[in-house]
Amino acid sequence: MRASGAGKTLVGALCVLSVAQLAGWGTIGLPAIVGRTMAADLHMDVAAVFAGTTVLFVVMGLIAPWLAQPFVRFGTRRVMAAGTLGTALGLVALALARGPVSYFAAWAVLGIGGAATLTTAAHIALNEIAGRSARSAIGALMLVTGLSSSVFWPITAVLSDAIGWRGTCIVYALGMAIVCCPLYLFGLPRPAAATDVADAPARVAAQPRAPVAAGTFYLVLAAIVPNSFVTFGLASVVIELLKAKGLPAAEAIAFGSSLGVLQVSGRLIDFLGGGRWDGVTTGLLAAALLPLALAVLLLGGGSYATVAAFVVLYGLASGALAVARATIPLVFYDQADYAKAASRIALPLNVISALSPPILASVLTRFGSGALLGLTLLCSCTALPMLILLARRRPAWGTAAGA
Repeated sequence: MRASGAGKTLVGALCVLSVAQLAGWGTIGLPAIVGRTMAADLHMDVAAVFAGTTVLFVVMGLIAPWLAQPFVRFGTRRVMAAGTLGTALGLVALALARGPVSYFAAWAVLGIGGAATLTTAAHIALNEIAGRSARSAIGALMLVTGLSSSVFWPITAVLSDAIGWRGTCIVYALGMAIVCCPLYLFGLPRPAAATDVADAPARVAAQPRAPVAAGTFYLVLAAIVPNSFVTFGLASVVIELLKAKGLPAAEAIAFGSSLGVLQVSGRLIDFLGGGRWDGVTTGLLAAALLPLALAVLLLGGGSYATVAAFVVLYGLASGALAVARATIPLVFYDQADYAKAASRIALPLNVISALSPPILASVLTRFGSGALLGLTLLCSCTALPMLILLARRRPAWGTAAGA
């Protein structure tokens, strides 16, 4: 009976987090659809408009460590509810922006709200609810949040055509305040209730493993960061990239929106292993597909067949890479060391996620699609040998950890 209650609690929390995370990531993807319109309205360069997400990720990275204590003291549901109101305020500020200063200030507010609500906060919530069994729940949540672009890019396109990008921001702000905030407050269990659910899994001892070889952390970093540069950056400019390859705007949005569904399929690669392979294997499969996808679009022109092949290959690769980023460190670090490793990895990932959109937007607008695809192809090719080296360093399970 208790297990059944715990399961229902976790499923309910997953439903709440799925809806709220979809909305959270979907709404801040606004520049991918209306970036050029925003640039013209604000008298800014297109690359500068995409740099709003740079501000977002930098602020998220800086604020996140300061939220550790509030998460413990007040519980995730309260912090996430407050963060959602901050996101709503940021969207209103974005709607009212009249130039670069007010525009970037709005993205800074969105970064504060994002630090309290997006991804890391959701994972903390699931750990609070499910304890060490949260890994499968986090994987399930990743499957759903991969649909954010597929759900919200078409919505953003329709809304912006009807009421403009500023009106779209106001609609999204209202959604945050009257839908997501109550979902967090009343849909997520209180910390006291979550303790009982998580208590039994938390008492399971971690299986010992061999000591981590010297330099493994930097190898993990070298395997993760280059592909993260590619996927974080292309997520913001893929619509403009497809337009540059000759597709009309409506068709570029349609192809780009399908990426979310394919990314979810890519994330299923990890589940297909059924425990028979780990994050390194998932990363190897994805790292082989990603340069192939980029080469297809670079060499094949802008035909529908070429674009469709790129979208399928890239969608599967980027979805699997999202899982690999979260699970590769688990191969080498136990529960205690994983937290330290993940916190160290977070800094370069935040920097990469902040810098890649404006860099790729600038390359695309100034040098064209060929230069962008050549740069991303070069970056993606550097990760594969790093993953091959990591595969050879897998630790031996059941061996006592050394000093």
